[in-house]
Amino acid sequence: MTADPSVPDVGARRRRPVIVTIAVVLVYLSAFANVALGVLVLLSRYDVAEAEVLRVSLLGAAIILFGLLLIGMASGLARGSRLSRIFATVYLGVLLVLSVLTIATTDGWDWGSMLDVIIEVLILVALWAPPGSRHFARSTVDAPPDGTAAAG
Repeated sequence: MTADPSVPDVGARRRRPVIVTIAVVLVYLSAFANVALGVLVLLSRYDVAEAEVLRVSLLGAAIILFGLLLIGMASGLARGSRLSRIFATVYLGVLLVLSVLTIATTDGWDWGSMLDVIIEVLILVALWAPPGSRHFARSTVDAPPDGTAAAG
């Protein structure tokens, strides 16, 4: 705690809405599930025709990569970072496309990809629903309403 009134008090942080906390937990679950699914898709290249080995390998590697990137975005979402929400939305959009490609090109991973699609849609809804949107619209530390901390 400082005596300088222009330094914001760390204890004055606002609380994260429950829907954003649920979204963060789902982001972690989705990210780890995508990494695991990507490894399984990558390993399934041994069960496909020789002409499709490259496509399945690249698909698995891309799923792993975007899953790992999404893990990095989860902590930013927990802190209320607007940039993390935008990047997470883009990554989730790419993962949705990759999940659809997995359903279309591989036979054994339809169930996992469908589960990923459901979780990713739930995350997007939670991040962009009104309580989540209000959370990301504000700054990380609430400013005093009368502006007295700025004076001095």
